[in-house]
Amino acid sequence: MSFATTDRHSSQNRISPVFLVLVAILGTSAWAVAAGYGNSRFGVFLFVVAGWMVSLCLHEYAHARTALHSGDISIGAKGYLTLNPFKYAHAVLSFVLPVIFVIMGGIGLPGGAVFIERHRIRGRLKHSLISAAGPLVNLVLGIGLLLLVGSGLFDDPGLTSPVNGFDLPVAPFPAALSFLAYLQITAAILNFLPVPGLDGYGIVEPWLSYRTRRAVEPFAPYGMLLLFLVIWQTEAGRWLSRLALWIMDLFGVENYLVAVGDALFRFWS
Repeated sequence: MSFATTDRHSSQNRISPVFLVLVAILGTSAWAVAAGYGNSRFGVFLFVVAGWMVSLCLHEYAHARTALHSGDISIGAKGYLTLNPFKYAHAVLSFVLPVIFVIMGGIGLPGGAVFIERHRIRGRLKHSLISAAGPLVNLVLGIGLLLLVGSGLFDDPGLTSPVNGFDLPVAPFPAALSFLAYLQITAAILNFLPVPGLDGYGIVEPWLSYRTRRAVEPFAPYGMLLLFLVIWQTEAGRWLSRLALWIMDLFGVENYLVAVGDALFRFWS
């Protein structure tokens, strides 16, 4: 292998400075909130947004890495393995809209981003695994956060959370972790739904007939927006929240922690 080829492969796998900045913001805001330094509400906002964006990068990285090992060798040249959010095919769908969804309705809903050359991949199971890789990352992250909160490591009776003019006897950091975990769990649930344009549909699509796939294809670009409207404006949003909170309860995380974390996150209200 030539030095030029080695350098090219190295650059394709090098972690982007943009992602490192996001991680730095995540770490700094986590320290500030846990230590009670500065404005806890704005600190929670930074922590949740940075954590959510980091998880979106990891979500898309999982799609890309799985596609690479499944046969799409073009993934590296597109920059998808650098964890750089600006390298993804649809920055608006993948990062702008998901952050807006979180701010508007507290809903974790990643969108599709990496462009995969499906013709390079052989086998329906591989196609399904590529689609499943992203939401599985959200599920793992959500469980990890729940285990951290449930461990009680970050409980601090000396800290309170300022919500609606009252100082609640809840440390801000466990509440922030709980809200971020809630976003990860809802993202995993929603992305496993077989809705066109989401990963759940990508999992089942390879097993559908050609005629069915062609009939559904025109609706794929609007699947995420329509799902958000349904969740935001109908009873489906309550069902989603109840399911996510029930899962969190299995890990010993009290529902009120999510409510406090959400209230702290909305520092402008």
